[in-house]
Amino acid sequence: MTDKIRKTDEEWRKELTAEQYRITRQKGTEPAFTGMYNDSKEPGLYRCSCCGNPLFDSDDKFDSGSGWPSFTRPVSSENVAAETDTSHFMKRTEVLCSRCDAHLGHVFEDGPAPTGLRYCINSASLEKTDKP
Repeated sequence: MTDKIRKTDEEWRKELTAEQYRITRQKGTEPAFTGMYNDSKEPGLYRCSCCGNPLFDSDDKFDSGSGWPSFTRPVSSENVAAETDTSHFMKRTEVLCSRCDAHLGHVFEDGPAPTGLRYCINSASLEKTDKP
């Protein structure tokens, strides 16, 4: 991971679409089954839409039926951070980009092998690129 990225809300608003800003900077979510990467089966590397930090590999993507892109693990555990989220009268684990603190989604312990985890991620927080 490279150095932490810190920007003002004004700087983020100038760089991101309104939807990206709402989700990544204000901890929003996109409606289920509406994100551009939910049904994507194309190979690629999913990066943070705010800072380009590599987050997830298409090889670890699976169809969870949840309506959001789901992954069994991040590219590197150092590239994501986790925090307890008690919003909406629930206790969940929020997933953040470790480089810029962008809200990505949540991780649940109901995923398939080999990890048993389901990283449920908003498409607006991702940008898919070719694998290096």
